[in-house]
Amino acid sequence: MSLHPAELTPVAPPQRIAALDALRGFALLGIFLMNIEFFAKPLQDLDGPGIDASLHGLDWWMDALVYFFVQGKFWTLFSLLFGIGFGVMLARSHAGGRAFVPIYLRRSLALLGIGLLHALLLWSGDILVAYALGALLLLAVRQARRLVQGLLERRPPAQVEAMEPEALGVLGIGSYALVPALLLGIALLVQISPKPEAGSPEAVQIAQEKTQRQAHDERARTAAIAAYRDGDYAAATRQRIADTRKQLRELPWFLPMLLGVFALGAGVARTSLLHRPQDHVALLRGICRIGLPAGLALTAASVVLALKRHDADSSAIDAVQVAGFNIGALLLALAYAAGFLLLLQGRFGDRLQAWLAPAGRMALTNYLLQSVIASLLFYHYGFGLWGHVGRAAQVVLVLAVFAVQLVASRAWLMKFRFGPMEWLWRSLTYLKLQPMRVAA
Repeated sequence: MSLHPAELTPVAPPQRIAALDALRGFALLGIFLMNIEFFAKPLQDLDGPGIDASLHGLDWWMDALVYFFVQGKFWTLFSLLFGIGFGVMLARSHAGGRAFVPIYLRRSLALLGIGLLHALLLWSGDILVAYALGALLLLAVRQARRLVQGLLERRPPAQVEAMEPEALGVLGIGSYALVPALLLGIALLVQISPKPEAGSPEAVQIAQEKTQRQAHDERARTAAIAAYRDGDYAAATRQRIADTRKQLRELPWFLPMLLGVFALGAGVARTSLLHRPQDHVALLRGICRIGLPAGLALTAASVVLALKRHDADSSAIDAVQVAGFNIGALLLALAYAAGFLLLLQGRFGDRLQAWLAPAGRMALTNYLLQSVIASLLFYHYGFGLWGHVGRAAQVVLVLAVFAVQLVASRAWLMKFRFGPMEWLWRSLTYLKLQPMRVAA
């Protein structure tokens, strides 16, 4: 039976953008390098000083390399790709005159459900819930703009043209910069505000509140370690619920940056950059020349500032440190994407793309599998390796697992059109079981 002409269907494998899939596969490696640390330590340490000063030798160097080149950069890169997917899906719906909003709503809600199950049953450091909420926010911004512009121009919202890449770029940078700007504003207010005199009742109260917060944070950290290092699956699940609640409370700070990167990705999708990167070599090289040194300089500065966070009054330092780190992460993520596209045009580009693209096509399955493997390895209800695997060994573990995923993804997609979780996600999105096997 043929599909209704207003229906939107999944992108067929021959129509996929191979460079986008390969970039997604590259990002998948960075995501695992970033996440593995927090399968072996509590999420409460996310606000730590960046590089663990208690480490020595190769473990210290690995921790430093991951913090400088990976931490915070690859969720940003993956978010950019997510925004590109939004733009590609929107363009396909417009080209075919098909409904977009119902499909995208189901897609986002299905991802939200998958993310919540992941956070509660496997690992509370999940990013899928934030992606799903960010996707809904991006859709809401699009619909609100169409409605307002339609009213101003006295025409139906459906006839309002999509935003141009330049406008999406401005929206993206503005939304992402909102949080760093607020943080820098807080830092300025802290600096210019009058300080209470030492020993005054106000100073004593501030010190007591700080001590109470530190004690609360330490109790939460101790409880998380006990649950994951020594607890059974039920205890770990209770802790995941508590950790997920904390993550959700912090989302209002995260979502503007996520929306910003999504908008940048949607803008990229409206250009020929991914289809014909060879036409944009000068632009890609320029992004690398600016993004790499500026991003690394800001990251280095954030490390220096993070080491001062235990001073008596560190509020301003905290705010500047986090703002600088986030700005540097965006610059480096953009530089990584540009550099990778340039690399694909080099001598070994075709071979690199052939290996990474299958893993990128199965990114959701591989991401969840990484959580399955890491939680079973480190948590007490699995092999109980919590605290027994150093940072250098964690990196080796990531590279080994990812190598297996590359081979397995390539073999799987020789027989099947989607990864298992991609098949489920698409079936929920289109309310129809998708054909799984590759046609003979």
